[in-house]
Amino acid sequence: MQAISENTRGALLMTLSMAAFTLNDTCFKLVGKTLPLGQVLFLRGVMASLFLLMLARFFGVRWPDLSRKDTVLIAVRSFAEVGAAFFLLTALMNMPLANLTALLQMLPLTVTLGSALFFREAVGWRRWGAIVVGFCGMLLIVKPGAEGFNLFSVYGLIAVAFVTLRDLTVRRISASVPSLFVTIAASVSVTIFAGILGTQEDWLAMGGREWALIGATAAFICVGYFLSVLVMRVGEVSHVAPFRYTGLVWALILGFVVFGDWPGNLTLIGAAIIVATGVFTMWREAQVRRRLRKIQAAGL
Repeated sequence: MQAISENTRGALLMTLSMAAFTLNDTCFKLVGKTLPLGQVLFLRGVMASLFLLMLARFFGVRWPDLSRKDTVLIAVRSFAEVGAAFFLLTALMNMPLANLTALLQMLPLTVTLGSALFFREAVGWRRWGAIVVGFCGMLLIVKPGAEGFNLFSVYGLIAVAFVTLRDLTVRRISASVPSLFVTIAASVSVTIFAGILGTQEDWLAMGGREWALIGATAAFICVGYFLSVLVMRVGEVSHVAPFRYTGLVWALILGFVVFGDWPGNLTLIGAAIIVATGVFTMWREAQVRRRLRKIQAAGL
């Protein structure tokens, strides 16, 4: 039997990672119907942080000697993770799963936009065009001014902004800092925030169903983190990255099967536009990177 290629293995790991994160969202949405946000987020955070610490021990990740710059960047990333968790999960409790997941598919576009605006990275007219078209797709999903538009649509967009800040910050952290360490710092920060948020809520008694769902959401998010770490080590980024959009397929399936939700035609069209422009943007970025490597190699 012929062994599968590294790119195929990476694509499979990315697909499974997206499935795990979407299952986490599904379980969180289910348990969030009966328990307050802070309580669920804190208990999940404790479980997930313990797992990530064990994972770090398994991979031999040790506390790095951080520069002042990396310390600040990790703090900013952790802040962004806290903001993303609050706004994303609040929106998740009040929006169809697929609609919110479709908004999150804008990340390759918003990260490219942020890189151009804040880091002065060169972005050609093709990628600028893809960003504009992608934002038009976003408008089809949130429908500003329409009856379906509400505060939680805004929360979803704010979550996208926080996740964009998180991903932009990661690009500036030194390569010597283990990615798993950065993830642990973010997980602990979210857990601390959730504990503070929980003091403002009335915690409710939990039965077997609630414990099972919180355990499941912690397990799925940990599996997602673990697979995302493995993905970084397997295959070419340009080949593997587009498979992150399988998260939208999982969200459509689970949203329909578990919650009976199916997006309207405009939402589906908007999601298709965002996915198409996102894939194009990643393809163009891969082309630019290859061209730069060839120029650098020729200069040597």
